[in-house]
Amino acid sequence: MRNVNKRLGRVATVAALVAGGALTGAAAYADAGDVTPCQATAKACVDLSSKQAWLQENGTGFYGPVPLTSGKVGSETPVGTHKVLWKDADHRSTEFNNAPMPNSVFFTKTGVAFHEGSLEQESNGCIHLSTTASKKFFDTLNPGDEVQVVQ
Repeated sequence: MRNVNKRLGRVATVAALVAGGALTGAAAYADAGDVTPCQATAKACVDLSSKQAWLQENGTGFYGPVPLTSGKVGSETPVGTHKVLWKDADHRSTEFNNAPMPNSVFFTKTGVAFHEGSLEQESNGCIHLSTTASKKFFDTLNPGDEVQVVQ
């Protein structure tokens, strides 16, 4: 019970700082430590507006926030709750000229995945992560795990 009260206390403190305007946007989550903008059921959390992602367990972020790039206009990353469908460490795109997609973790039926990619350029819908972060997401996530993408 003490852990629940401790977490609720942190959440209440962060909420008060956000409400008071002391913390805004990504800073609200970064300064909160293990608080993410996703529900406790999610194993991976993506915040498109702050361009950050986390891995979490039982509602507690244990890795992140890490920077990301997401889908460009016309190829937006779908917001919502998804499930990891499959993984491929050495995937190559059949849609985009055999482009390498290392550490791919697919979470939509339309081929959207976390994978190593440019943090400078927007994607065709996927979540690009650094080499280190993509490896951690690949090693941690498994088929059936929940992925939440919020705006």
